[in-house]
Amino acid sequence: MSTSKTIAKNTLFLYIRMLLTMGVGLYTSRVVLNVLGVSDFGIYSVVGGVVSLFAFFNAAMSSANLRFFAIDIGKKDWNNLHKTFNSSLIIHVGIAFVVLVIAETIGLWFVNYKLVLPTGRLKEANFVFQFSILSSIISITQDPFNALIIARERMNVFAAISIIEVILELVSVFLLRISPFDKLESYSVLLLVVMLIISSIYKIYCLKNFKESKFKYFRDKELYKKLVSYSGWTLFGNIAFVAKGQGINILLNIFFGTVVNAAYGIMLQVQNATNTFALNFQTAINPQIYKSYAHDNFIQLYKLIFQGSKFSFFVIFILLCPIVYNIHFILLWWLKTPPLYSDIFIIFALVNLSIECISRPLITGALATGKIKWYQIVVGGILLLNIPLTYILFRVISRPILFLFVTIFLSLITLIFRLFFLKKLITLNVKSFVREVIYPILLVVVISGLFLYGLDFILGKSTNFISLVLTSIFIVIITGSIIFFVGVKKNEKFMIYGIIKNKLRK
Repeated sequence: MSTSKTIAKNTLFLYIRMLLTMGVGLYTSRVVLNVLGVSDFGIYSVVGGVVSLFAFFNAAMSSANLRFFAIDIGKKDWNNLHKTFNSSLIIHVGIAFVVLVIAETIGLWFVNYKLVLPTGRLKEANFVFQFSILSSIISITQDPFNALIIARERMNVFAAISIIEVILELVSVFLLRISPFDKLESYSVLLLVVMLIISSIYKIYCLKNFKESKFKYFRDKELYKKLVSYSGWTLFGNIAFVAKGQGINILLNIFFGTVVNAAYGIMLQVQNATNTFALNFQTAINPQIYKSYAHDNFIQLYKLIFQGSKFSFFVIFILLCPIVYNIHFILLWWLKTPPLYSDIFIIFALVNLSIECISRPLITGALATGKIKWYQIVVGGILLLNIPLTYILFRVISRPILFLFVTIFLSLITLIFRLFFLKKLITLNVKSFVREVIYPILLVVVISGLFLYGLDFILGKSTNFISLVLTSIFIVIITGSIIFFVGVKKNEKFMIYGIIKNKLRK
């Protein structure tokens, strides 16, 4: 099967998965916010964030897993894949132990003595913390199995397991509503059970279908050294990434309390749901980037990076426009009483997400080379500035929205640095990238912005569900048309026509 057809097929499976998980995710968020209340929802967001903060070790190994697995598969070196998988699994067990120790010492102290929690909810916060630790450990030990499925490009399996996960989440929401116990504690237990079941399914599937996932201890010091060395440099970048997400959440708690944490949690729900659209395309394209590099097929590599950056942005942008235009009514319809700052947080978070989407194929291209020491030091160092800059602004001005201004500014800076690193690592032509990716994106943004401004001037914002649906459909059609006629090249249009034609024949 050709690269384009493989990517198209895998993207289709991932979009089926996305539609289910996004729909249920948004529904369950509404129910959970209703059942828990704004304050307890904020507690869960910030306490769970403390545990996530210590899981940066795992984030570093995750990128290493996909890179090494995909390259072994690209070379059809099954024996080395078996060694790599099992070595990775052992490292992940070690990471889980380290996270457990740090969380039960530094993390426990931080939750009890530094977080700003509502009076009388410390016991419940500690309960949530312990179950969040268990969930984190399960997630860490599951990661090599997830990476193997992605590297093997079995996206249909992802979609199937997600259907099971969706059903379990709906059941857990129903059980949360009728639970006679503390709702916050019940929610923590139910999420742990769902994660345990899903993790078991992933592992059982891999063990039954991939010989390399069967455990066997290999005493290959060089391989361990290679994996740890690679992840060691990605560790720096992932510390920055995790700190940006959960470190900001903790700063919001310290300066503004759990109500703002609730708004941050809602922002993450919308951001993650929207992000899934781009991630599906990127998840399908990433193994091809690694394999193109492994085969020294640089023409295909450049093509994947250019198209990946441009189309990832367009996928997010076509969703961003109707959401931003109708954000106030969407929140009222979805949550009834949305937490303060939810609307403005979501708007700027989606702007930042669209910038990050341009960067992601560049990140994969850099990781594929394995020469990531200075890349991680420089880019990770810039991203780490999120915390001190936000802290300073909170101290001086004390407005919650300021963290997103910092995030957007640093995302633009890191995009520029990533381009110049790719120029050095794989001789990527920066001028061509600007001409073929950045220029069409800017053109689409300007024309779409003028259209939205005119629409708002003529019609105004949505005030009921029917107007929400109609304006959203209209905006998607117009924005999609602008993207197709202004942002897509002639050969890319033929590719899109071909994919649609093949799907209609089926």
